[in-house]
Amino acid sequence: MDGWIIIDKPVGIGSTQVVSAVKRVLRQGGYGKHKVGHGGTLDPLASGVLPIAVGEATKLSGRMLDADKAYDFTIGFGTETDTLDAEGKAIATSDVRPPRAAVEAVLPRFTGPIDQVPPAFSALKVDGARAYDLARAGEEVVLKSRAVTIHDLRLSAWDGTGATLSARVSKGTYIRSLARDIAYALDTVGHVTMLRRTKAGPFTLDQAISLDKLEESAKGHALEDILLPLTAGLDDIPALAVSPDQARALREGRKLIGIAKHQGLHLAVSGQVPVALVEVSGPEIRVVRGFNIRDVEG
Repeated sequence: MDGWIIIDKPVGIGSTQVVSAVKRVLRQGGYGKHKVGHGGTLDPLASGVLPIAVGEATKLSGRMLDADKAYDFTIGFGTETDTLDAEGKAIATSDVRPPRAAVEAVLPRFTGPIDQVPPAFSALKVDGARAYDLARAGEEVVLKSRAVTIHDLRLSAWDGTGATLSARVSKGTYIRSLARDIAYALDTVGHVTMLRRTKAGPFTLDQAISLDKLEESAKGHALEDILLPLTAGLDDIPALAVSPDQARALREGRKLIGIAKHQGLHLAVSGQVPVALVEVSGPEIRVVRGFNIRDVEG
């Protein structure tokens, strides 16, 4: 059980609750205890793609956090909330409802590298405390703007009071802040009324299953059928074939010399078995992250 389970997270529960549910399902299905982690937090009010790493795949969770994400989201115009989503209380209102053409015209201003101020209700730390804890306590939260990249942003639906957009964004992007700033640019206010993640790194909704389906598979002892391989999270990394002796050396943390033509990050594999993420620098190959997969030959 070393790989990825892609969950279509429902609205109403947090990412850590999904991790707990996967752990419980593994135990109940007779799969024993495994390390389980997620590849990028989704707020309780958001749904969609939540990559769950199992076993040795948890060593790649950090890479998933750094990956680009894609979202569908709806901006409800006319009300801004303190949380910038439907969970919060109203802090500003406006009678302005921008026309579709105005929304489409403003989107290029938010495409490419931009600066945005994260929401006060976020997990960022301020003087050692979580911003959302300070905000809930009624304290003023001042967060610095940060540079993010909006790779693609387009209008997908319009109903006169709100706009549904599709976006592909870099790590660190807050969709709630993006919605707030788009509303400001349209001389109104707004908040996110719907948020659905459609892609996280290489993983899409096509690969995602419900928690009910996960439980069904576990009861039928068929989790292996829905577990994606550890390498599914490394589609962008070239493979580097190594011999059993070279695999053993890498697993012991030793460097290899002169077996790779191209520089940069590679996935060392022995046969079909992942051995380690390695960095090729000059003639040297060093281990970045080793995988403790038992059936490495040799």
